[in-house]
Amino acid sequence: MSILGTRVVRVEDPRFLKGEGTYIGNLELPGALHLTFVRSSMAHGKIVSIDAEDARAMPGVVAVWTAADVDLEPAPPAHGFMNKKIRFPYLAVDTVRFVGDIVAVVVSTDKTLGTDAAETVIVDYEPLPVVLDMDDSFRGDVLLHPDAESNIVLTFASDNNDDIFADCEMVVDLVIENQRVAPAPMEVRACASVWDGERLTQWACSQGAHGARDGLADTLGLDKSQVRVITPDVGGGFGAKSGVYAEEILVGWAARKLNTPVRWTETRTENMVSMGHGRAQRQRTRMGGTRDGRITAYRLDLLQDAGAYAKAGAVLPFMTRLMAGGVYDIANVQFESHSVVTNTTPTVAYRGAGRPEATAAIERTIDEFARVCGLDPADVRRKNYLTPSSFPLTTAMGAKYDSGEYAAALDKALEAAGYQQLREEQARRRASGSPLQMGIGIASYVETTNPMGSGDYGAVEITDEGGAIIRTGSSSHGQGHHTAWAMLVSDATGIPFDKIEFRFGDTDDISRGGGTGGSRSLQVGGSAVKLATDSVIDKARQRAADLLEAAVEDVVIDTVRGGFHVVGSPAPLRTWSELMVGLDAPLEAEVDYVPEGATFPFGTHVCVVEVDIETGAVGVMRHIACDDAGIIINPLIVDGQVHGGIAQGVAQALLEVVAYDPDGNPITSNLADYGFISAAELPSFERIPMETPTPRNPLGAKGIGEAGTIGATPAVHNAVVDAVSYLGVTHIDMPCTSVNVWNALQKAR
Repeated sequence: MSILGTRVVRVEDPRFLKGEGTYIGNLELPGALHLTFVRSSMAHGKIVSIDAEDARAMPGVVAVWTAADVDLEPAPPAHGFMNKKIRFPYLAVDTVRFVGDIVAVVVSTDKTLGTDAAETVIVDYEPLPVVLDMDDSFRGDVLLHPDAESNIVLTFASDNNDDIFADCEMVVDLVIENQRVAPAPMEVRACASVWDGERLTQWACSQGAHGARDGLADTLGLDKSQVRVITPDVGGGFGAKSGVYAEEILVGWAARKLNTPVRWTETRTENMVSMGHGRAQRQRTRMGGTRDGRITAYRLDLLQDAGAYAKAGAVLPFMTRLMAGGVYDIANVQFESHSVVTNTTPTVAYRGAGRPEATAAIERTIDEFARVCGLDPADVRRKNYLTPSSFPLTTAMGAKYDSGEYAAALDKALEAAGYQQLREEQARRRASGSPLQMGIGIASYVETTNPMGSGDYGAVEITDEGGAIIRTGSSSHGQGHHTAWAMLVSDATGIPFDKIEFRFGDTDDISRGGGTGGSRSLQVGGSAVKLATDSVIDKARQRAADLLEAAVEDVVIDTVRGGFHVVGSPAPLRTWSELMVGLDAPLEAEVDYVPEGATFPFGTHVCVVEVDIETGAVGVMRHIACDDAGIIINPLIVDGQVHGGIAQGVAQALLEVVAYDPDGNPITSNLADYGFISAAELPSFERIPMETPTPRNPLGAKGIGEAGTIGATPAVHNAVVDAVSYLGVTHIDMPCTSVNVWNALQKAR
């Protein structure tokens, strides 16, 4: 009996529950020096002088460096098609552009001594005008990078600017703030480096060892063979730990310069102000169609806040564009975006990376379209879905959808929620004048996972004892890779879990790989391991045929007993360990698997909230999620992924926002000030199973890591607006805090 599709308990968890995780912060590295970064306290200013003499004289301080001491050329933009003149200096040269910009580096024998010394470094600034608002930046009155001659990092221009709304009977417009949020992983960033005279070894808190290796090698002028990267246990990433940060480059540079081990672990405040932020889009939407709810035209124009430099966040509107039309059959879709710099922390990929923003825009707008038409939002969605017979298809924005049952997901979610009964209860509350009003929010979504269609590496090796070693180019930081990959191998070979070793994240052991991001791991990395397993079985069958003195085509694998026998003759059986006796070469296989393309998970979320119209307080009462990620290998792991995604989606809708004062000072620089969600604000979610296979990989699997977030945020947002819409409120900007809801109610009254 196959174990695939069953709720296998995660095998990696006991080690963490017993406190046996290996993190960079507790890595033993005798004699290591510590880096402490002196960061700008001003959002925008000229550096007049840096006085570090007192710091250099302090006990335990080995060196204090400024930009003049570090021979690293400013980094180019994250992508070659961005404004090439917006470059990023590893240390601020003459201008700081956000609070958190690195101004100097203190090298010390002890972390505490370095912190004390950094506080004595005096930087004299000449203030420059601060640009925080995206529209202000777009106008370009103040240039943050004068040499670039513009604040625009990247533009995705509309292919068609015809008036697609001329024949529409109904048209609605919205301005939606998809606010800036902080990834806030449980483990802050950290790294450690050792230079042995020829090679650099770096322990990286990263979502991909190979990407970190390549980034270090390119920047430090080394060959890739001269860099080894090890990613031990990583306490969360959410996209923001992809690639390599300036601090990590500087740790490697320092280890090489000083020829001694060097390490760095940031504080939580450093993490909040200098680790890349997410979202940060201002969306202007227009939707038009017929009075009976048929949508015929949709346009999305947006500004993307890139922050102070041209990092990965600036390119994310490409993903928003790709998914702009969502799950709907809309004849005319237009999109245009401009990514601009501001005096804020640079933005990067964050759980969903451009796709949640697309869903938030169209799902909020379709609710407004339904309201203006006087129709039920569920009915409007159902009327406009792409139908199953349409697949595969290419959308107006170029997305190549694989498979989908959008109406079925809606119906399952509405049935589980008891939608009609909820609407009746809502009507009763409104009629009674209750201060606690109910809102029901719906969000249907489709996203792209492994959006670039890239491949990954997988290998399986049989040990002398008859166990297996799995090697993967994917990176595990909480997703349950060990369990899922072991299920694939065990199911095909019969080798028990306790004899399967899982390896990742060491570029000396695994020479190539794509890392983890874009919900790609199982469908690509898992497929590679599945194909490698099949190849090992084929090789083992030949070996078994020799031992059994049979034709190879007559030999079959017995996964219950973990061995091979001749078809029709269960005995004799040759076990995996017996096959290994006397072998001159390892029994192993490796696969570089490239899928047929991206996959497109989809689903519908329904959220039920309660809003106190006297105070604006919002409580989530129920959250129902029907997320279709194709074939499910382990439903327990999927539950965990959806649960975490919903938590982050609800958090953005209700609580989270990175805020700055008018001078560009961050006022949410720790977890006391930032709206970090807890179990107290979350109900137990209800997950409705649904599986629509994809033909694009051998597992039939799509990604699940980002789905919960993509569906949850607009469902909660719509629910809050729905709760107070009868009082004249048509829109509330996220986060829907009690203050924001109360202000919207006062304005409507």
